[in-house]
Amino acid sequence: MRRVILFLFLCHAASAVTHSLKYFQTASSGIPGLPEFVSLGMLDGVQMVYYDSNIRKVIPKQDWMAENEGPEYWERQTQASIGAEQIFKVNIETAKNRFNQTGGVHIAQRMFGCEWDNETAEVSGYYQDSYDGEDFIVFDLKTETWIAPKPQAVITKLKWDNNKASIAQWKNYLTQVCPEWLKKYVDYGRSSLLRTALPSVSLLQKTPSSPVSCHATGFYPDRAMMFWRKDGEELHEDVDRGEILPNHDGTFQMRADLNISSVSPEDWRRYDCVFQLSGVKEDIITKLDQAEIRTNRETSSDVTVFIIAAVVVVSLVLIIIIVIGFVVYKTKKGKSEKSSQQNSDTSSCISDDSAKESDKALMKEPDTLSYNSYHSTGASIGSTTPLMKR
Repeated sequence: MRRVILFLFLCHAASAVTHSLKYFQTASSGIPGLPEFVSLGMLDGVQMVYYDSNIRKVIPKQDWMAENEGPEYWERQTQASIGAEQIFKVNIETAKNRFNQTGGVHIAQRMFGCEWDNETAEVSGYYQDSYDGEDFIVFDLKTETWIAPKPQAVITKLKWDNNKASIAQWKNYLTQVCPEWLKKYVDYGRSSLLRTALPSVSLLQKTPSSPVSCHATGFYPDRAMMFWRKDGEELHEDVDRGEILPNHDGTFQMRADLNISSVSPEDWRRYDCVFQLSGVKEDIITKLDQAEIRTNRETSSDVTVFIIAAVVVVSLVLIIIIVIGFVVYKTKKGKSEKSSQQNSDTSSCISDDSAKESDKALMKEPDTLSYNSYHSTGASIGSTTPLMKR
C-alpha cells in the first residue's frame, strides 16, 4: 500500500495534551444477573479503577495505580463506593416514584470529572445525572446553578440551588481538587499514558458498490482524526466518519467511509485517506488503490472451493449442528457480558478524588439535606463533601 509516512516520531512529547479524569456510576433495577451498582474511573479514556456491588471492593485496573497507592487508599475508596451504592439504590426508588413507575428495568447514571490542559493550565469540570437514558439534572459550573431538563427534577434543583455550601464544595472539587488528582494520576501512568502507538491503516470494501472504508487500528492515544481528500482538499460530502472505538489491548480504532458510486476508475488516483494522531507531526496518507482494497467478496476460486465443499456437506451435518449450537451459546453469553461491560463503562469509581460522588446522592426527597463525610483529611479528594439526597 502506498503510504507517505514522514517523521512520525517527532514532537509527540512536546505537543499540548488535554488530560481528563472521569467517573461513571450506574445503578440498575430489574436486570437479573448483573450487578445492581457499578462504579468506574477513567483517566484519559483508560479505565484505572473499578467497583461493583458483587465484589464490594474498589480494585485497580492498571499496574501504575496498584503500585502507587497503598491499602489505606483502597479501603477509603471501597467505603466511599459502598456508601454511593446505598445512595443510588434510594435514587432508583425515588425516581420511580417521581415518574409514577412500579416495575420494569430502570437505570440511574452519573458522570462527573474534570479536564486539564497541560500547556495553558486551563481546567474545566462537569457533573450530570441521568435516569433511563435521559438527562435528569446537570450542574452549570459557570452560573453555579443546577439545570433540570425534566419536570421531575425540579424539586431536586430547588433543593440543591438553595444549598450554597454544597455548590461551593462542588465548585472547589471540580476546579481545584479533581485537577490536582488528575495531575497526580497522570504522573503515575506517565510511561503508559503519554506513549504514542501508530496504527495499521487498511482499505476495506464489502462489495464493488459498497463504500470504501479507510480503517485505522492499534493507535494510541485516542486523540486522532481521519478524513478523505480529493486533489489534496478535504472532502465533506460522500464521507461517513465513524467514532473512535477502544480495542481490547488498550489501543483504539476508527474508520472513514468514502462513497465511490460516482467516482470513475480513472479518478481514483485523485483520492487519498489521511490519518492524523495527536503528538505525531506528519500524517499517514493512504492512496485510494483498487489493488490494495481488502474485500470479503467471492472470487472464482472461492466459488469452486464452495462447490467442492458442498459435495461432502451431508457427512458434516452433525458437526455443523454442534458448531452452530456452540456459536449460539457464545453469542448469548457474549451479549450478556457486553451488557455487563456497558453497565460498568457508564459507571464511576468513587475514588478519593470522587468522594464528591459518593457524598452526593441523586433523588431522595427529605425536606432537609443531610451531610456526611466518608474521608479524613489528607490525601483524599473531597475530604468533606455533601451527602445530598434527591
